[in-house]
Amino acid sequence: MLELVFVIPFLIGIVAFFSPVMMGRILLVATGIIEFALACMAAWTTRLPAATFYFTAAPEGCLVLLVTTFLFLIIGLYTLFYLVETDMPREHVFNGCLLLFLGAMAMVAVSDHLVVLWVAIEATTLTSAPLILLYHSKGSLEATWKYVLICSVGIALALLGTFFITLAMEHGSINVPLTFSSLQEVAGGMDALWLKAGFIFIMVGYGTKMGLAPMHTWLPDAHGESPSPVPALLSGALLNCAFLGIFKSYAILHAAGMAQWAGSMLVGFGLFSMLIAGVFMMIQKDYKRLFAYSSIENMGIIAVGTGLGGLAGLGAMVHLVHHSLLKAALFLSTGNILFGYGTKEIGKVGGMAGLLPMTFIGFTCGFAGISGFPPFGLFVSELLILFGAFKNHSFFTAAAFILLLILIFAGISKHFIRMAFAGRDAKLIREERLGRIFPVFILLAASILLSLWLPEPLRRTILDAISRI
Repeated sequence: MLELVFVIPFLIGIVAFFSPVMMGRILLVATGIIEFALACMAAWTTRLPAATFYFTAAPEGCLVLLVTTFLFLIIGLYTLFYLVETDMPREHVFNGCLLLFLGAMAMVAVSDHLVVLWVAIEATTLTSAPLILLYHSKGSLEATWKYVLICSVGIALALLGTFFITLAMEHGSINVPLTFSSLQEVAGGMDALWLKAGFIFIMVGYGTKMGLAPMHTWLPDAHGESPSPVPALLSGALLNCAFLGIFKSYAILHAAGMAQWAGSMLVGFGLFSMLIAGVFMMIQKDYKRLFAYSSIENMGIIAVGTGLGGLAGLGAMVHLVHHSLLKAALFLSTGNILFGYGTKEIGKVGGMAGLLPMTFIGFTCGFAGISGFPPFGLFVSELLILFGAFKNHSFFTAAAFILLLILIFAGISKHFIRMAFAGRDAKLIREERLGRIFPVFILLAASILLSLWLPEPLRRTILDAISRI
């Protein structure tokens, strides 16, 4: 039964709230293993939902589900060792909310009904907000407030967009279930004006949760104030779930013959997000916020690729996979850096190459990967998006894309060099531990492996997903 992918973490999450601390930690890893196995079965075998009206194993959803569950498994392994070395307040809340958060994201991935998807995305906000508030500091309280308020407004706009799509059905005399798969089949008969209005509100609403500029303002605070495993999940998994809502809606407009209009919106938001991220990266003083802005940039890249479609659409899906792996590796590395130096300030971190050699290797590889260097997958995905832009004769988009990538690289490399090599007077307060290092290398190795060899089932899932646009 397909629904097991979200029912199981919901049930285990409730159990974790009332379990001893050690049992809660074991449940995190055990659930990660179970969920990844279920995701593989959902993607590559026949697993029919019990509620066929609400859920389906669509290829784009299966791709997001595979990425989400794999990340949760590796982050769960990291969290085991992380919790041993940190004084985590209310750990039972931390463990329980992580599992509920996984369940909400899995529900997003398999949702087919527009309203069920909306409910699931709203559930990701409610289950992840306590993870940001965990330390009850002034900064975490402000970050949680911004997260809940801004994302809730965005989700409300997305719900209004869903209502507009129902009006497009009514004005077009369309009588089918309110599911993405059904609406794609009859999209040509829907009222164009209301359909466009619906997409605008969905784009802005889910784009808020995805971290697209200018609706991105919650994201740097939430990533900067939460415990290190949390931003790895927020950036590597949650943003993909919000993108899924936009992607599925865009597929309806594509089927209705409005791909160029909707694609232009995606490209515009994507390029603007890259610009905002590049500018703010230059002036960051907090390395967790620095990589939060990198997430905004990469969501912009995915939006650009999706809006261009074709070869660039393939690049967008490849980018989604590799960004999740690399960004999770970087945020776990920032957790190790925070353990080592006891500060999030870039200016107080230095000499990492000598003081934290294994962390330095993982951090350097993560920086190389997120900057688009081979053999990591973002090199391939960004080339595919660029070639797709040229193939579509979108020369302005291609030129802007290249210039913004240069700006972003300049911003992030300045801080990386400072942290890795400069600041020889920086003091180390805790040595690195293998348990917090090997999950980073697993994620980096996965990105390299998938760059050199893409398993046939995964390749077919990606191609099936982009066939909708």
